[in-house]
Amino acid sequence: MDSETFDQFIDQLERYVRERLLPAEKEVIANDRVPEDILSEMKDMGLFGLTVPEDYGGAGLNTRQYAQVVRTIAYAAPAFRSIFSINVGMFNSAIKNGGTDEQKAEWWPRIAAGEVACFGLTEPGSGSDSAAMQTFAKPDPDGNGWILNGTKRYITNAPHADVGLIMARTEKDALPKNAHVSAFIVPMDTPGVSVGSADEKMGQAGSHVADVMLDDVHVPGDALLGGETGQGFRFAMQSLDNGRISVGAASTGYARRALDSALKYANERQAFGEPIANFQLIQQMLAESWTEIYAAEAMMADVTARVDRGEDTIKHAAAFKAFASEMCGRVVDRVVQIYGGAGYLAEYDAERFFRDARIYRIYEGTTQILQLQIAKRMLREYANM
Repeated sequence: MDSETFDQFIDQLERYVRERLLPAEKEVIANDRVPEDILSEMKDMGLFGLTVPEDYGGAGLNTRQYAQVVRTIAYAAPAFRSIFSINVGMFNSAIKNGGTDEQKAEWWPRIAAGEVACFGLTEPGSGSDSAAMQTFAKPDPDGNGWILNGTKRYITNAPHADVGLIMARTEKDALPKNAHVSAFIVPMDTPGVSVGSADEKMGQAGSHVADVMLDDVHVPGDALLGGETGQGFRFAMQSLDNGRISVGAASTGYARRALDSALKYANERQAFGEPIANFQLIQQMLAESWTEIYAAEAMMADVTARVDRGEDTIKHAAAFKAFASEMCGRVVDRVVQIYGGAGYLAEYDAERFFRDARIYRIYEGTTQILQLQIAKRMLREYANM
């Protein structure tokens, strides 16, 4: 999308967030779901196909533009971003990086039209440790397809997903490294696929996570992403880079929302005959929060520019997600402190911001896993100097 058109879209999206999404937050929280009319509006706006090429019905946004959209949407309740983020941040990335022409022709228009995707990597006994993956895909003896068995855990959007990208072991051993994992495109209405009840969570009402069970699930040969076994982990990791940028952008947008709320409260709340915004230690917390958000925005601009230039950004995407998610945690903590006793009450937004933000430091790679990835990449680069 050209810059002028995109700027107009962002202006429109900011108005939509403030005039439509923010007023709907109470309904999302009360019913634990995004209202159907808003979901339809988001699909009509093209949010489910932001990064799908225009020739296939999408908006064709680059990574910089996509991250800006996520940051803008993330100013509102996290459920609004969550419902489309897997489509554009992970599923579409995997299709782009590893899909065959036939897979792109089939799935890109469907995703752009609003079909909901989920991403099945994590299992009860494995997350970042792919060697421990138990979900297995074996060749179908009656045809050229595959039979999948296993369980996936903590799968965002699973209760209402139309399609899942499922990682499964196709070899017993993990050598060469991660070559035992392949990726399969699995429609969620395929016989043998079942979804557990949505998990009760600390925060992020309206965003649903559940287990996905695969019991002798038969899929055709063309369900294998890229048509080649042993490439699933590579596709997953490339998709996670995009997903981590999305989480970093969401953390940045939500931190901005929390800070705006604290700024408003500090100017309205009176103590000792004046607004608490006049107190220097309150100002310190506001200033530190603004500075950290600014740093995250600068990181986002840098990493997305690198992605759009075609650079290897594993280290940069991990650093952005780690910093932005930890930053958001610090900001919402300060916001609760600025609210004082009111910040601990569910009646006020600060308490919700605090709960909602906690997951950003966990999914798409915990901060600790990302630190290991950054360090390993640094050491590898040093060894090759």
